[in-house]
Amino acid sequence: MIDEQTQKRRGSFWRELPILLGVAILVAVLVRAFVLQTFYIPSPSMEHTLNVLDRVLVNKLVYDFRDPRRGEIIVFKAPEDWSAGAEGEDFIKRIIGVPGDKVKCCTDGHLTINGQVLDEPYIYRSADGRQDPAADKEFDITVPADRLWVMGDHRSASGDSLQHWKDSGDIQEATISEESIVGRAFTVFWPVGRATWLSVPSGFDKIPDPPAAK
Repeated sequence: MIDEQTQKRRGSFWRELPILLGVAILVAVLVRAFVLQTFYIPSPSMEHTLNVLDRVLVNKLVYDFRDPRRGEIIVFKAPEDWSAGAEGEDFIKRIIGVPGDKVKCCTDGHLTINGQVLDEPYIYRSADGRQDPAADKEFDITVPADRLWVMGDHRSASGDSLQHWKDSGDIQEATISEESIVGRAFTVFWPVGRATWLSVPSGFDKIPDPPAAK
């Protein structure tokens, strides 16, 4: 026979279960809203760092405590003129230039930032080994305050800062505001066979501070 204490424990569990489920759901909602969020990759603009339908985990808090850094991959709300859909569509790109940076193309086929050549081994290569150029047009820009110059790793298939610079010649339209950032993509978690950390490539370690920051 089931003793009285056992019956009480079971009764208590079933009474508490809806509360526990409610707390779990609330925690999940708060985490998604303020801490972490998953995103899937809908386009080839970041190949092969990120392939179509890869899923990434995004840290939504990191930039509340520090500034965005070169080389980081970010999700951001796209300006209206960047998007074929509604304003605020989520885009994912790599930060190339931060406020004050002088970004230029090209020196021996490479971008330079503040006079330093940037090594970009992550730029897209086709199946036959041909690599996209660092840029398909020469440019020489300085990133405005509170804005970022962002580019896709698959340069020939990315609507990014370079594309909008070519279209408009307006540095404000070609860059994104820091306030538009949703967060930093820091890992690929699906498919499992492609799981990896999205660390900052070592080439960015050599980039000096912008002249105005010295």
